[in-house]
Amino acid sequence: MKNNSEFSFCRGRKPVLDLILKTPERCSTLLIANNVKPPFLDEILQAARDNGIVFQIAAPEALDKISGGERHQGVICKLTETKTLELEEFLKTLDEKSPSLLVVLDHIEDPHNLGAVIRSAEAGGASGVIFAKRRSASPNDTVIKTSAGASLRLPLIQVANITRAIERLKEFNFWVVGLSEKSDVSIWKEKLPERCTLVVGAEGSGLSRLVIENCDMLVKIPIKKESAGSLNASVAAALGIFEWAKNFE
Repeated sequence: MKNNSEFSFCRGRKPVLDLILKTPERCSTLLIANNVKPPFLDEILQAARDNGIVFQIAAPEALDKISGGERHQGVICKLTETKTLELEEFLKTLDEKSPSLLVVLDHIEDPHNLGAVIRSAEAGGASGVIFAKRRSASPNDTVIKTSAGASLRLPLIQVANITRAIERLKEFNFWVVGLSEKSDVSIWKEKLPERCTLVVGAEGSGLSRLVIENCDMLVKIPIKKESAGSLNASVAAALGIFEWAKNFE
């Protein structure tokens, strides 16, 4: 496992409450602004007490400083040490024969996109999200909030090289499917494989050449009106995730 020092705070009422209720071991200290009122105040205090979370009441300005100006809705939780998984470590946790979806991000740089993809991946039943250690967004507090806390629960795997990771996943019986607007094959007309690695390209540039060459199949999400342009990376990922998930209800 690798430590990620940026992954230090969770902010916002729903993400923090979800964190305390679902993964209280990730919560170190809870900060609550002194202007937060019932019924939410009563709810979060009860959740903190029930789960043994240390909490402090502080001035709103103190929370503003910690969040760096980002909206916090009067609650911030300091996280315990966060670790991302190495690929080999993660693969040991998977059944080699059962249906499984992995989402691979080919250098997604916007943390909002990363958070949105992680949220969709959890909702769609994916086993994990894989992304590069360099030239990619890291799972910071923006990712936590955008993912509605999913980034605290779903396995996140950082790799040094996306192409090599894809090659390793093939050895582990995964079929690699890349989302590409350049493909002639509609995702609606091809049933995605049970053991599927769904690869999503970077904002703007899409999939890199080496990644395309290592995909078993490329599919596109049909756009009805060309004037709409290409889809946001996180939207495309969500459509791909739930296209896979519909076959395993």
